[in-house]
Amino acid sequence: MFSTAIVKTPCENLTEGLSAANLGIPNYRRAREQHKKYIAALKSCGVGVIQLAADEAYPDSTFIEDAALLTPHCAIITRPGAPSRRGEIDGVRPVLDNHYQDIEQIQAPGTVEAGDIMMVGSHYYIGLSERTNPAGANQVIDILEKHGMTGSMIELKKVLHLKTGVAYLEHNNLLASGEFVTHPDFQKFNIIEVDASEGYAANCIWVNEKVLLPQGYPGARNAITRAGYETIEVDVSEFKKLDGGLSCLSLRF
Repeated sequence: MFSTAIVKTPCENLTEGLSAANLGIPNYRRAREQHKKYIAALKSCGVGVIQLAADEAYPDSTFIEDAALLTPHCAIITRPGAPSRRGEIDGVRPVLDNHYQDIEQIQAPGTVEAGDIMMVGSHYYIGLSERTNPAGANQVIDILEKHGMTGSMIELKKVLHLKTGVAYLEHNNLLASGEFVTHPDFQKFNIIEVDASEGYAANCIWVNEKVLLPQGYPGARNAITRAGYETIEVDVSEFKKLDGGLSCLSLRF
């Protein structure tokens, strides 16, 4: 169960963020309103929200998930694979100092963005992507093992981050789309398949027995509901334009 989430207010320079989606330039005012509703959805799940101020120096910094991995035993400050995002970690460390005694940090030449890391109990699946390299993944695994946890690597073929296409919903249920539906490492789970036409909805988050998912994906919503979960739809269309999703917008612990 989660007690706390950390979010970062979108900055006005959000419009300059990285994107391969070709969905247009995000509307800053609309993004701010969507972010407020995202926070409200988290609170409705019984989570206290810590909101960090916007940072105009880093257009993508609202996607705070990439800057750190939070585990029950330690926090790991990442080293983002996108050079323009590496300074984002400086804004995360102070708030983590208030909640964690053990804080580790990824070092060069390793790169890690925590959107590539999915927690399943005490095991962490780490996607190898353009943003997370083997050197970084190996550092994460070493840190996890130091603290009594484990990790393994998953090579990505098409998606930006591992959690772009897969989400663990607890109770051995895995929401998956695309290349992950038949991935051999995931066949131990009950696969809840998201059709490729609604693949964006595979990036959702389990929060205290509720599932937050993007608004506008009825097939995914119905599949999650049939699996026994209460769902909360959140409009994140402006963040989709920057390749971001629901999980990207918070650190939950």
